[in-house]
Amino acid sequence: MLNLFCRLRSGLFLFATFVLLASASAADQGSAVYRVSDGDRQLYLGGTIHLLRQSDYPLPAAYEQAYADSGIIALETDMGAVNDPSLQMRMMEQVTYQDGRTLRSVLNDEAYTALENHLAEAGLPMQMVANFKPGLLMTTLSVLEFQKLGFTPQGVDMFYFTRAMGDGKAIRELEPVEAQIEMLASMGEGYESEYVLYSLEDFENSADSIEELVRVWREADLDAMEEVFIEPMREMSSELYEDILVTRNHAWMPVIEELTQEEETVFVLVGAAHLPGADGLLTLLSDRGYSIEPL
Repeated sequence: MLNLFCRLRSGLFLFATFVLLASASAADQGSAVYRVSDGDRQLYLGGTIHLLRQSDYPLPAAYEQAYADSGIIALETDMGAVNDPSLQMRMMEQVTYQDGRTLRSVLNDEAYTALENHLAEAGLPMQMVANFKPGLLMTTLSVLEFQKLGFTPQGVDMFYFTRAMGDGKAIRELEPVEAQIEMLASMGEGYESEYVLYSLEDFENSADSIEELVRVWREADLDAMEEVFIEPMREMSSELYEDILVTRNHAWMPVIEELTQEEETVFVLVGAAHLPGADGLLTLLSDRGYSIEPL
């Protein structure tokens, strides 16, 4: 399960697990990559999609340019942690109920029935997920939904992590894996039924909404990105919005500013939902005096 989790780091269910546009002609129409500078200090900041298809390669030219110009790649967390058995064990202890609770006891009848129906349609037994906390449950179901549409967890982040390892580039992280596990474990806590119902409803519309989601990401339309990526989360739960985006964006800022001091240029890759909005990284960096230039 850690393998799934580390590839869905932003935890934004379906509206943050988007895909890349496949056609080569679209590769030069724009992308969410920015040059962030302050005098002699600079780095690249790119918004990522955590799932995509093999046919979605090659990636847009701006990503390749930023990667080629950079000697260091910075990701949200340590992508290599998926291979640590002890971490996998600790993760499962945190994201599953260990105190006798189950989904049956924390969900109301409406949410539990909706989940039962969804699992039955997917051919999954309830006992397989009975002890999952809502964050792990919906992340797992999100992956399965997108697999039906032909997508795999080999997204932009994993692509450049693998490239950087092979090319001998240094790799940095914005936060420890433990922080992301804690986030996953707490998602939906206190509003479990609402969280599950909202997510299941979102699954029903996923196939129809993908093209619009991809379009606003590819065009780097920040206003539209905020509307599509962020507003659904904020409407469902202000706590979820604060935990997944606001708190983490502010925690990342000192790390990102330190990365501008590196001798080699750094390419920072984060989930696209972290970029737009008043609490987005682009605004936070601009407020600190950095110049933001689309690449």
